[in-house]
Amino acid sequence: MSTPINLNKFRKQKARADKRAQADQNSMKFGRTKAQKDLEEAQKAKAKALLDGHKKDQSE
Repeated sequence: MSTPINLNKFRKQKARADKRAQADQNSMKFGRTKAQKDLEEAQKAKAKALLDGHKKDQSE
């Protein structure tokens, strides 16, 4: 005869695995590392500075 299984424990374990899988999907879909965010911010700042450097003076 087989050993009895605690269904509550099994249900909680399955819920944890489902949450972990969903979190992994979300991190692949939306997540970026801090380094990626910093790099993108630096690139935006550099592009803005370059664009502002080419503006003509409007005070005349």
